[in-house]
Amino acid sequence: MNESRGLCLANRCCAVTDAGGVVKSLVWAVSVVVLVAMMLVMQVAAVKAQDQSRPASFADLAEELLPSVVNISTTQLVSGGAGQELPEFPPGSPFEDFFDQFRNPPDNGPPRRATALGSGFIIDPEGVVITNNHVIDAADEIRVILQDGTEFAAEVVGTDPETDVAVLRVETDEPLPAVSWGDSDAARVGDWIIAIGNPFGLGGSVSAGIVSARGRDIQAGRYDDFIQTDAAINRGNSGGPMFNMDGEVVGINSAIFSPTGASVGIGFAIPSNLAQNVVGQILEFGRTRRGWLGVRIQTVTDDIAESLGMAEAEGALVASVTPEGPAAMAGLEAGDVILSFNGEPIEEMRELPRVVAETEVGSSVPVEVFRRGETQNFEVTLGELEVAEEQGLLAQGDGGDAVEREIADLGLTVSGLNDELREQYALPPDSSGVVITAVEPDSAAAEEGLVAGELIVEVGQEPVGSPDDVVAGIEEAREQDRRSVLMLVSRDGQLRFVALPLEE
Repeated sequence: MNESRGLCLANRCCAVTDAGGVVKSLVWAVSVVVLVAMMLVMQVAAVKAQDQSRPASFADLAEELLPSVVNISTTQLVSGGAGQELPEFPPGSPFEDFFDQFRNPPDNGPPRRATALGSGFIIDPEGVVITNNHVIDAADEIRVILQDGTEFAAEVVGTDPETDVAVLRVETDEPLPAVSWGDSDAARVGDWIIAIGNPFGLGGSVSAGIVSARGRDIQAGRYDDFIQTDAAINRGNSGGPMFNMDGEVVGINSAIFSPTGASVGIGFAIPSNLAQNVVGQILEFGRTRRGWLGVRIQTVTDDIAESLGMAEAEGALVASVTPEGPAAMAGLEAGDVILSFNGEPIEEMRELPRVVAETEVGSSVPVEVFRRGETQNFEVTLGELEVAEEQGLLAQGDGGDAVEREIADLGLTVSGLNDELREQYALPPDSSGVVITAVEPDSAAAEEGLVAGELIVEVGQEPVGSPDDVVAGIEEAREQDRRSVLMLVSRDGQLRFVALPLEE
């Protein structure tokens, strides 16, 4: 009995032991299943993220966009010596000599009709086409060619050489495939983009790349704000669109950096937000109408910032103010540093012209400036830049007398004005200030580019009329423990600020 009981107990124990193992096995199996499921979910998420950041193909997007990208063909009557833009071939190629005779015809040849090719894109189904100004500049005839080969004669609605934008129009009975503008400010470095155009006349070519950099200044004009890309852009791509992954135009391909003339992965596009504003003005007025503030500006260097008492170098320094211009009427003065315009911070001098130009003519905007150690706010009603340029509006200066002083530690000799000095340095009869008569080589003044014949108009933001005023201004800067003294100087009627370092 006991033995059987013991056996039963033993069997029960065995049964319990076996059940525990099964439970553990089940728990382990469930854990493995859950882990595998989690790994699968993570893998799917990773694939989705990868799909979003790196498309498997651009084919669908390219197929959708290609019909709205056009080839631009221009014809121009040129002299016999003018060359023609043709494909480049490697040195020694059998085609090189053949094409050179067309690229460089004899100088005494008869006038001929030269053709050039570029790209463009349709932004309105009724026939509005955008391209670069340099693509159609001086052309006698412009033709727009669609992807299917349909050709239209195009008329120029308006151009803007400053931003290299041109607006064309074609007459059509059927709506044309158009694309829409995107927000170029939303484009980030590293974003995928595609470029479509007509490189070397091949037509309908698609290249892909990323946004390599933003805000590039390539010295093409005062409104430079280019998007840089590594997408292949070659001759003939000019005027073509740069698209984001939503199929929106975020740039107009305009220039490349290349020692060979072919793509080396450094291309530049006009941002859509800048171009769209220009295009809108041309469509509405037939020309651009840019905002005008009425100031000449220069960069705030570290030395200038210190001499003004600014914590850091920022903003745009007002070198001169046009009399009775918008800024003058609002109370802005030479020496003010513009820190923000219409609520937009101005971190660098070159940002201000673009921001002002994009602001509506006649609008009243807030301007924040740094003046004599504190910030002040003004309300400026903008004028029109094109009208101001036509009228030749310039800023002027004032003051003057005739005694010479040497300022040895700065390497300057200055003198009050008289008729003899005005004649010697070809200064206008109404010129004023204190004239620089000598600059020592390797001096602080020489390093800052000062030369004899320039006029010192202000020292420490105070007008000067004699050499003693200049010396007094320098001494005052020293008493205030400034490391440099700020001077407003004039050369050929153009004003600029110079910060000369002071000896400690």
